[in-house]
Amino acid sequence: MLFRESAASFAARTLEGSLALLLIENFRHKHSHQPGNSEVRSWERSLPALGNALVEAGLGEVEVMVEYGLPLTSKRADAILAGVHPTTGEPSYVVVELKQWSEAHPEEDDPLLCRIDAYAHPVLNPIEQVRGYCEYLLSFNGAVERTPEAVAGVAYLHNATEFGVGSLRTVPETLHGRMYTGEERGAFLDFLRSRLAPKPGAEAADVLLQGKVRPSKQLMSVAAAEVREREQFVLLAEQKLAYELVMSAVRKAKGANHKQVIVVTGGPGSGKSVIAMQLLGELYRRGVPALHATGSQSFTKTMRKVAGARKPEVQKLFKYFNSFMEAEPNDLDVLICDEAHRLRLTSANRYTKAALRTGRPQVSELIDAARVPVFLLDQHQVVRPGEMGTEEQIRQAAAEHGLDCTVVDLDSQFRCGGSDAYVRWVADLLGLEGGTPTVWEPDGKVDLRVADSPQELEGFLVARRDEGYGARMSAGYCWRWTTKITPDMQALPADVVIGDWARPWNLYGDRSVLGAPPAPLWATDKAGFGQVGCVYTAQGFEYDWSGVIIGPDLVWRTDRWVVDRTASKDPSFTKATPDDHIERLVRNTYKVLLTRGMVGTIVYSTDPETREKLRSLVPSVSGVDTGRGSV
Repeated sequence: MLFRESAASFAARTLEGSLALLLIENFRHKHSHQPGNSEVRSWERSLPALGNALVEAGLGEVEVMVEYGLPLTSKRADAILAGVHPTTGEPSYVVVELKQWSEAHPEEDDPLLCRIDAYAHPVLNPIEQVRGYCEYLLSFNGAVERTPEAVAGVAYLHNATEFGVGSLRTVPETLHGRMYTGEERGAFLDFLRSRLAPKPGAEAADVLLQGKVRPSKQLMSVAAAEVREREQFVLLAEQKLAYELVMSAVRKAKGANHKQVIVVTGGPGSGKSVIAMQLLGELYRRGVPALHATGSQSFTKTMRKVAGARKPEVQKLFKYFNSFMEAEPNDLDVLICDEAHRLRLTSANRYTKAALRTGRPQVSELIDAARVPVFLLDQHQVVRPGEMGTEEQIRQAAAEHGLDCTVVDLDSQFRCGGSDAYVRWVADLLGLEGGTPTVWEPDGKVDLRVADSPQELEGFLVARRDEGYGARMSAGYCWRWTTKITPDMQALPADVVIGDWARPWNLYGDRSVLGAPPAPLWATDKAGFGQVGCVYTAQGFEYDWSGVIIGPDLVWRTDRWVVDRTASKDPSFTKATPDDHIERLVRNTYKVLLTRGMVGTIVYSTDPETREKLRSLVPSVSGVDTGRGSV
């Protein structure tokens, strides 16, 4: 939240022109970067319209919370109004989405999407957008989860007339999603008065802000019901847009000989796999031929196990990228390519039949296999030589096929406590997007710690597990991995050795041994704690607490990172792999490991100078305690 005051004070600030400047300052302090020009223009032009409406409605004492951050995500509602319901006397809330649009029209075959001249591609209907915010708030804030009638949602298009946007109402209006135009200002005021009494709203705002946040539903724990039965995730904004774009493309494909490529980009925890699960679940329930594919053995095998536990046919929905070498063109309606940053140049390997060794690009095979191929990716998660899935490469492949390619960028953040500041901090720490390491400024969403020893790191995670949290330890690939477990072994080989501390890597292979889960299930089976995961078993998964060991392959020297390829034991790094390629892959590896934690992350480096650097960037921690508080 960037601002909170009474409606009267809020309106006065907009009148004197100081509110936008205050929001810019608060945004910069909270997010460590400048807000975008379009966002600032929205504050300058739309917030005064809301402030004037509240004062004219006689609701000057209602509390206004501007840019309210939805729990466990970086997505923000433009404003939430908090007050007392005029009839019940109970706390009442109105979620407000403000639009400057003067004209918008629903997409022909999907009214949940709409088109406006300013954007090249469809955007989400604002009625549906604000409804999603309300449903998400009800799902994750304990103050209102049992009283859905206490929350209302409204889109206020203050520059619009009924002639310009009235057709957007082909989407049904409900308590949680409705729309008013500037032409309907009187009706908008009446709606506000029907939900909020002319009484102080500060106490109701306190109740909402202090409401217990329920943990985000982890993907694996609900995948079975998601695919087999019904939706359990609430999609927000760009997530919902991506979902609707795919469903719209499916309808077009059925109605005509139409084919379209869709790319969904986003960082770790932005909801790519949640979209994939909702799409697969809905298509499966409708009987639409669709498959899910990845390049990750861990992810695919876990999905087969979890989603297909009681319904074996569901397991067949989960394939690998190299499963489509002999697929008939457009045999599927939809192919959902999750973790598409793990695409390879070709699908051929040493086991491929000679007749199939055509050199055909893997991305072409996937595009050809379905009328609507969907690629979900984060190009900063390319961690192995030969992986090549980027937005640019998929766009180019689509163009070579003569196909339209629609790209949706997910700018929200659901992992790491919904902290986009933390994800940006990790990117700057590792220099992935041109940034440099900065001091971590706690944002109250994610807990970041630095350990002085592996014993300290593990002990901290054990304490978190005792409190009921999930936790895993992972490390850079800097220790040899014993892949052959013999029957005479009494314990797993302790390959990861740091001083007098030693722990085994996660198991190699698909069988459980000595009580440890097979490699694909390390991240999701409780028995995975105690083994150290590598990037290949951690990628694509999330857990409450993440312990990350930075090995000698990445060390800080004076004023920069140094990648030591000789310290890596990753067998995929060969003599033929260029130094600059390995440097990027090593940095991407630690980006993946550092962004698995939903509640917090604790980091340890085997190198003293690197530990000192990390300490300087997380200055408020001096030794790791066993408490839960944020640093």
